[in-house]
Amino acid sequence: MKRFNYRAKDSKTGKSVKGVIQAENERAAGKLLLDQGYIPDTVEEEDTSSIFAKLSSKVPSKDKIVFTRQFATLIGAGLPLSNALRTLSEQTESKPMRRVIEDILSQVEAGKTLMEACSKHPDVFDQVYLSLIQAGEASGTLDLALKRLADQKEKDEGMISKIRGAMTYPAIVLLVIIAVVVFMIVLVVPQVKNLYSDMGKELPIATQILVGLSDFVINQWYIVLVAVAIAVWVFIQFRKTDTGKRWLAIVKLNIPMFKNLFLRLYNARFARTMQMLLSTGVALLDSMRMSGEATNNIVYFEQIKMAMEKVQAGKPLSEALKDKKYMMPLVPQMASIGEESGKIDDMLGKAAQVYEDELDEQIAAISTMIEPILMVIMALLIGGIVLAVLFPIYSLVNSVG
Repeated sequence: MKRFNYRAKDSKTGKSVKGVIQAENERAAGKLLLDQGYIPDTVEEEDTSSIFAKLSSKVPSKDKIVFTRQFATLIGAGLPLSNALRTLSEQTESKPMRRVIEDILSQVEAGKTLMEACSKHPDVFDQVYLSLIQAGEASGTLDLALKRLADQKEKDEGMISKIRGAMTYPAIVLLVIIAVVVFMIVLVVPQVKNLYSDMGKELPIATQILVGLSDFVINQWYIVLVAVAIAVWVFIQFRKTDTGKRWLAIVKLNIPMFKNLFLRLYNARFARTMQMLLSTGVALLDSMRMSGEATNNIVYFEQIKMAMEKVQAGKPLSEALKDKKYMMPLVPQMASIGEESGKIDDMLGKAAQVYEDELDEQIAAISTMIEPILMVIMALLIGGIVLAVLFPIYSLVNSVG
């Protein structure tokens, strides 16, 4: 299916409209517009071949959250679905999000359900989003489903933002360390080499190694840049493979210092998504599958799949989740209380809240721990270079004296 930008007139009101429609070709797009009661003026295919077009079509998370929140408000106020979508397309400042809304509107006006229209954009609306919309449409509580989605997305985005924020300072310090090391290797070390060459003295072993590294970086800098670029490209491609995804998932769940942070993140995300899906009426097994997928960790999801097999065999959720390596104990405990009280979704929500609160403390603790570690690394690296530079100068002064 191709995307077409169109300008047309409403055959009933004569009002000019514009938007985006999906069709096999230009002629089919024009026919779809006529079927919807529009008289097309122009129908032009979107250019999606360039890299810039692909990058500019990506919808940021914050735009999805704003759309979902505003959509819930408009539907809750009693606006018909088409009117709510049209209002959002006119008010949305984000061009990528506006294109998505306009396409959803054209699909809905063509007779598709909201879930079917949203499913045409899997890069914007994940399976959890689609399932909640479907449940909301079926039960007549679409506004509540959208509100739950907005709340969930805000919490999830908030957790990720806190983790990124905690890593900002260490990243800056790391860049400073690299910059200082490069500066000393490129500008300071060659001066020491020239000084010793003029005096006809032999450099110490440590300084010789440093000088060799300096000569290579200065004379073969393009090889260094190409090697770094290739390493980055290989890593990015490796991340996309099944082996790469599994390796990164295992690293996140076992890396020292960060292990507990990721465990709390995944358990909070799983429990929160389960609460949202179960409270909207999604079946237990479907909720487990989608919540496991929502963690974005293939190893953690495999544990959820094993738990699903136990639930399918007749075991209660709490027992199925128990004794899993990466499942923190509060989740099955709260699930057990929920099974007894008939409020599994509420209890899972409480477990998610506990881990979200602990995650805040963990982020602060890690941020505090990383700073002195980076300072020690900086001291060792720069101190080692300084010693390798100053030692021969000191020896030279003593020999002259």
